[in-house]
Amino acid sequence: MPVLKKLKDFLHKHNVKYQVMTHSPAYTSQELAASQHLPGKQMAKVVMLKSNNTPIMAVLPASYRIDLARFQEALGKPVQMELVHEFLPLFPECEAGAEPPFGNLFGVQVWADTALGENEEISFNAGNYRQTVRMRYDDFVRLVKPRVATFAEHL
Repeated sequence: MPVLKKLKDFLHKHNVKYQVMTHSPAYTSQELAASQHLPGKQMAKVVMLKSNNTPIMAVLPASYRIDLARFQEALGKPVQMELVHEFLPLFPECEAGAEPPFGNLFGVQVWADTALGENEEISFNAGNYRQTVRMRYDDFVRLVKPRVATFAEHL
């Protein structure tokens, strides 16, 4: 499966430099970071949440886990994990669990943990389990415009 066309078109439209890496299938973010020889902190993973049945994309480093109480505090309202069958229809061209952190392309609000901002570059799934995209964190923020807060803790 090629890099998600929607993502590629968006990055090209905004003249963003990025690299695509092809690798053996990796199904967890930590496994993916290891296969790319990257620290887990540079590999961005997506955790899908919901509040009042509205999906929310939380983006955090692979070597972190989401703290739902902290996220709820930052959001200012109750939040819970969204089940795969609930969010899968939002990302029709992606393999389940390999969604890139560009919720804005799918009409989903994005939140990024402050720990990601400590990286000059981040890498993430390209919509499938065989490719990752590497790009500057600043470009990610400029294009996605995520709400940034501290809601994750290091594993």
